[in-house]
Amino acid sequence: MIDAENIGEIIAVYEKHGWVLRRVLLTPTLKARVNDGISQFVDGVQVIDAEVDAAWFSRPPLSGGVAWEIRHLGETPYALVENVDEYSTDFEDALCSVETRLGESIGKVKRA
Repeated sequence: MIDAENIGEIIAVYEKHGWVLRRVLLTPTLKARVNDGISQFVDGVQVIDAEVDAAWFSRPPLSGGVAWEIRHLGETPYALVENVDEYSTDFEDALCSVETRLGESIGKVKRA
């Protein structure tokens, strides 16, 4: 099972490669398990109650939209990347769509 230290390691790897932690999505189960231990890694970052455990990262674009990557916070690494326009009225809908795809993909992996 993933714990706060594992989450901190994931965040550190992304930051090493130029990604910025933007949001953390936690299910009630993981939130209860990592509780205060995660605060040192997500200081100032929005933590959202969710149906999937994941972290959103972004990095400046080479061209086009900003690259946002959602990384599943689980023992098996899995991530999806989406280039989005952060100023679009559809921005939040685009992120929500990717979160749904991640949840569906993770669900398929668990059943396999």
